[in-house]
Amino acid sequence: MFRDFLHVSNVVGAPAAMVDVVVPSVGSDLPLQTSATRVNPVGRAIDIVVALLALVVFAPIMVVCMILIIVSNSGPVLFRQQRIGRGGRSFTCYKFRTMRTDADKVLDELLAASPEVRAEWNEFHKLRNDPRIIGAGKFLRRTSFDELPQIFNVLLGDMAIVGPRPIVTSEIPRYGRYIDAYCTLRPGITGLWQVTGRSETTYRRRVACDVIYCRQQSARRDLWLMACTVPVVVFGRGAC
Repeated sequence: MFRDFLHVSNVVGAPAAMVDVVVPSVGSDLPLQTSATRVNPVGRAIDIVVALLALVVFAPIMVVCMILIIVSNSGPVLFRQQRIGRGGRSFTCYKFRTMRTDADKVLDELLAASPEVRAEWNEFHKLRNDPRIIGAGKFLRRTSFDELPQIFNVLLGDMAIVGPRPIVTSEIPRYGRYIDAYCTLRPGITGLWQVTGRSETTYRRRVACDVIYCRQQSARRDLWLMACTVPVVVFGRGAC
């Protein structure tokens, strides 16, 4: 049913032609385009129903996550960060905190001290062995439970269940001229990138996934991606 969709979106083994289409210039001077957005009432209704069901199902797990964070490290339970949403508007994205409270300072010191770490960060925007992560953080990331507070972002209308991953302002240059495609939809808790490699892929291919999803998005494919998310989370594939 989704053969063509899958063919161009297999991030780990993506055809070179597809990847070469999306080549944002990192560090380029990029104006944020916000002219076109898409509104899908059916998709929004599905998001609300799924988010409410997820809130009921995962409420006990969310309580356990909160306890683990409190035991692991002093500081707030929730991590709040401004992300770019539909139409280029900024919103507060919620996650369970998985890092030290001085994570930004630690990262700056790491990037300044190690060219290898800096190269890894530039390519993946993640670190495989990240010293900023607290004790409970590894478990929360491996299970993706750190994303559960984004259910409230969905209910507030800032995010969708399925969509491109929400980015911060500093990531805009990585999208190049394709940032306009990203801004047409609400960012999602899960999506094409999450079910086809996640942290095992480069950031460049993550952009390719987002652009492909934005161009081919539909309610049927969203339901299919939701179903594909379950085994990815259960087996922790691509988690970092």
